[in-house]
Amino acid sequence: MNRVSDKDIIGDIDAMVAEEHELRAKAVGAGLDDADRDRMRILEAQLDQCWDLLRQRRARREFGEDSAGAEVRPASDVESYRQ
Repeated sequence: MNRVSDKDIIGDIDAMVAEEHELRAKAVGAGLDDADRDRMRILEAQLDQCWDLLRQRRARREFGEDSAGAEVRPASDVESYRQ
């Protein structure tokens, strides 16, 4: 079984945040085309999911459970959470 670590999740978050910043910078200049706007929506949803997964893993460890039991929840579930 390939176990994902918090470090892996944080690395994914960092990469997505960097891409998001590039798109936001592009939006200020030339603007975003449809593909870029779609990519931005996907990134935002994936970031919500990654942050949720990281919080789940940390909470499971805090309560003595195996962090590997945390699962990615659907974007529709995590997008409405307050940060």
